[in-house]
Amino acid sequence: MEKVYQGKTKDVYKLDNGNFRLLFKDDVTGENGVFDPGANTVGLSIEGIGRENLKTSVYFFEILKKAGIKTHYVSADVEASAMEALPAKVFGKGLEIICRFKATGSFIRRYGNYIDEGAPLNAYVEVTCKDDGRGDPLITKEGLEALGIMTGEQFNSVVAETKEICAIIKDTLAEKGLDLYDIKLEFGYYNGEVILIDEIASGNMRVYKDGVIVDPIDLTKMILA
Repeated sequence: MEKVYQGKTKDVYKLDNGNFRLLFKDDVTGENGVFDPGANTVGLSIEGIGRENLKTSVYFFEILKKAGIKTHYVSADVEASAMEALPAKVFGKGLEIICRFKATGSFIRRYGNYIDEGAPLNAYVEVTCKDDGRGDPLITKEGLEALGIMTGEQFNSVVAETKEICAIIKDTLAEKGLDLYDIKLEFGYYNGEVILIDEIASGNMRVYKDGVIVDPIDLTKMILA
C-alpha cells in the first residue's frame, strides 16, 4: 500500500480499490506527558489506545449511519487497528473543527477574562488550520474564503453538520452518565459533498463524570461498556 499521510495519531494508506486505509497508533496528543485533545503535539503513548480509539470510532460512525449522516467510514479491522474509508479530500492542508459545549482548555486560556471554567457554550464551533508550527491558528469563515480553502456554503455546511453530529454524540454519552465538554472533528469533501472524516475517539474529546475529567482509556471503556 502507498502511504499518503503520516499523522500524529494515525497513518493513511491508499488501497487498490481507491479507498483509504487508516492505521490507528497508540499515540495521543498532549504536553509534558499529560493528555490534552486540544494539543498539537504527541504528548504520550498509551498501549492499546489505537485499537480502542478505532472501536470507539466505529461505535459512533454506526450510530451516525443509522441517523442518516454521511461519513467516510466503510468498514474496520479492529485486530489490525485499521479502518477502511472513502477517499475524501481535506480542505486546504487540513482543518480541525472544535465543538464546545462547556468552556475549558484553550478556550479558557484565551477568553478566561470573560468566562469561567465549565460555563455553557451552547455548541460553539471553532475552526483551526492544522499547522503545528503556527500553533493551529483559529480562522474565520471570511478567512477561509479569502484563502480559497473553503467556500462560505461549505463552511455553513460544516458548522451545521458539526452541531448535528455533536448533539448525537453528546446525547449518547449522557445516556452513560457522561458530560461532553468539547470535541474535535475533521471534515472533507467527497463527490461534491461535505462529510465527516478522520475518527470519533476518546482522544479527541474532553468528557467529565461527576465534575471530574475522564482519561481516554477509562472513557473508552465506559463508552463501549
